Formats: sequence, structure tokens, C-alpha cells
Amino acid sequence: MMNESKVMEFILIGFSEFPELQIPLFVFFFLTYLATLTGNILLMTIIRLHRHLHVPMYFFLSILSFSETCYTLAVIPKMLVNLITEEKAISFTGCAVQMFFFIGFGGTNCMLLTAMGYDRCVAICKPLHYKVLMSDRVCSHLVAFAAVTGFTLSLIVTYFIFTLPFCGGKEIKHFFCDMTPVIQAACTENNGIETVIFVFCIVVVFGSFLLILLSYLLIFNTILKIPSTEGKHKAFSTCASHLTVVFVHFGCASIIYLRPKSTYSLQEDTLISVTYTVVTPLLNPMVYSLRNKGVHLAFRKGLGKKLSTWMR
Repeated sequence: MMNESKVMEFILIGFSEFPELQIPLFVFFFLTYLATLTGNILLMTIIRLHRHLHVPMYFFLSILSFSETCYTLAVIPKMLVNLITEEKAISFTGCAVQMFFFIGFGGTNCMLLTAMGYDRCVAICKPLHYKVLMSDRVCSHLVAFAAVTGFTLSLIVTYFIFTLPFCGGKEIKHFFCDMTPVIQAACTENNGIETVIFVFCIVVVFGSFLLILLSYLLIFNTILKIPSTEGKHKAFSTCASHLTVVFVHFGCASIIYLRPKSTYSLQEDTLISVTYTVVTPLLNPMVYSLRNKGVHLAFRKGLGKKLSTWMR
């Protein structure tokens, strides 16, 4: 952090190329952010208040909703402020803090999705041993491992990036302090740092996805052995929501972080980054609320009680 004496702040120019869209984008992102916060908080509340949802699958879902909420807090409020102000600056320390929490919660989300895949695998492949293999203690340890791993890797990557010399170029070609745009703002060649980041992405993104893929190979192998069509459909329906979120989450992450740096484009990366920082966190509560019968039923019961109370 000694380089702070040379560069005190950065300029985020992510949406500067679309000056006529600043206000419409602000309105869209603000409404989407409100919907995201509402959806995740509502989902956490429903799971907390209904005892029949106090099982591992919904425990992981509530933790994922909390992590997604914190993940958006690291990026979206600052982005909204920049859209309606002339000053697009972020301090050197603020940029480092934003990157640390963004990567930390992003990595934690990857690990949580992996834990949820493992939970579905145990539920379908080892139903008789489910309560033992997915006890409260095991679930707590999996969540702790996800958080510690995500933030440890985040600390390493953020440290290496912000020890680079930022002597001249203050502009960051993005709307938040993501890894590649910040590295490009440094005034030296950074092949070693880029290698560290690539390893980080392989470990977190590709490694997590491979573990989820392995879980679903075991799941599909078990489902194919179920004799009845209804039984197969019921088993698969418990995985549909998770699979949807996994493909969106890891698809966007792979496009951004597992590709050659020569293909970097400000406009393309801005569009893709909007998807995984704004749209995907909104998608999670929507998918799980609409496609998950347990959450859907709990929400309808809660809404019915409220309506009956108001009508009295």
C-alpha cells in the first residue's frame, strides 16, 4: 500500500462512453438493486420463520442470499453514485477495499454453490445417510470453509495487485475496481500478477464448477436408475433451481476471468459485468422463489396470514 503516496485515487470510466444513458441506467440499476435486496431479504426471512425450511438445502440458500446481498453492496451503491455525479473518483484505499469484498464474496458464492451441489448429491444418492452426512455441524463447517477460502484468496490477490506501482495512469476502464482493469492501470508489466489471478480463477471458478459437475454426474446416474417417470421428475425438480443459477453464475465468471487478456474490451466487459453484478443477484431469489415448492408454499402461507389479519 506504499504506492498510495503516488496515486491517491482512481477514475472509474465504465459508463462514461454512454453519457446520454446515465439517468436511464441509474433508474434501471436502482430499481433492480431494490428488487434484489427485497428478494434476498424476503427469502432469508421466509427461511428463518418457517421451521419446515430448517434443513440443509434452505440453510445454504439463506447463506447464499446473505452473501449475494453483501456482494452487491460492494459494487452497486458506488456505481449508482457515479452515474448521477460528475466526479467518478474512488480513493486508492476504497478501490482496494471494494476489490477485496467483491472477490471475497464472489469466491464465497462459488463455494456455497458447490456445497449446495454436494447437498443435492447426498440427498438423492445417499438418502438413508443424509442426516448424518449433512448434519448441522457439517453444514456449518462447509459454510465456514467457503467464507475462509473465498476471503483468503481475495486477500492474496488484492495484496499482490495493490503493491503494483500506479504512478501515472489513474483511469480504470470499468465501473468498479475489478482485477484486470486495475492491473491495466499500473505502469509496469504484470505477467506475474496475471498468473496469480489466473490460478485464483482456476481454483475458485473452474475448481468449483468441476466439483458441481461431478456431483451432478452422480445425481443423474442415480436418477436414471429410478424406475418411475414421476420419481425421476421429482428428483430432478429438486435440482433445477440450483442448476439454473450455477450455469448463469459460472458462465459469466468464465467469460470474464478465464479468457486471454488480448480479448479485453471495455464495452463488452461492462455489459457482461452488469450481468453478474446486477442481474444474477436478482435472478437467485427469483429462481429459488418461483421454482422451489417449499419456499413458494411458505410465502403463500405467510401472505395468507397477513391478508387474514388485515381483513379482521
